[in-house]
Amino acid sequence: MIPAQFDYVRAGSVDEAVSALAEHDEDAKVLAGGQSLIPLLRLRLAYPEVVVDVGRIAEMHGIRDDGSHLVIGAMTTHAEVITNELLRRHCGLIAEATETVADPAVRHRGTFGGSLAHADPAGDLPAVALALDAEFVIAGAGGRRTVSAADFFVDYLQTAIEPAEVLVEVRVPKLGDGWGYRYEKFQRVAQAWAIVGVAAAVRRSNGSIAEARIGLTNMGSTPIRASAVESALAGTGAGEVAAACEAAAEGTSPPSDLNGKADYRQHLARVLTRRAVTAAAGY
Repeated sequence: MIPAQFDYVRAGSVDEAVSALAEHDEDAKVLAGGQSLIPLLRLRLAYPEVVVDVGRIAEMHGIRDDGSHLVIGAMTTHAEVITNELLRRHCGLIAEATETVADPAVRHRGTFGGSLAHADPAGDLPAVALALDAEFVIAGAGGRRTVSAADFFVDYLQTAIEPAEVLVEVRVPKLGDGWGYRYEKFQRVAQAWAIVGVAAAVRRSNGSIAEARIGLTNMGSTPIRASAVESALAGTGAGEVAAACEAAAEGTSPPSDLNGKADYRQHLARVLTRRAVTAAAGY
């Protein structure tokens, strides 16, 4: 189909983008990689008066080291994330999960920030950001503010970004020595959305798990931090992981659809969490 008519603004800076969005308020949309917005426009499920293109804003591209954190520009493509040596060295879980996103064509156009701002609970990156305690830097008319991953994902396809704001960058704490990671994903066919996914980062000390961070994909209307299983894993050894991971589905409310009922997804969450933690811990 052909999209409804809209005006197009190519922003040259974050301030220009914010100004254009503020002028049109809720009747404007941000265009990043376009992998989510363009299909919605073509199907006429979105009717913006103005589309604000942020693709040429240099500040929103690239990955840099900022001491204890890595800073990922919102317009950094998935392909750039996968191949970036800094990211693979300090936050390899992000690169590993991004390798499972869609197909090469989408990964070369789609952006890291766009995927997170779209906030599809079946998307791979929101659960990873949640597990890694990422922080989101958002620009608006009143300046910039930082929102934790725990507060960023509000509801289905809804985030803490207001209509006249732009996600500029994502700050991710580096994983230090002793951390392992794994992203496990179950899908109907290759390149499809996850039926369930599990992002696991595990720190071992003296032969047992000292700390675990677990994010769940497609187990509710937002990505979910599996706090019950994180607590259950603390202090466990190789022989105790399976029992601890039985708590993986606690507090979840997964959907029932053609790909699987809610109880099936809860079963998958337990199985995939066990696999992810075992691999991340090196057991």
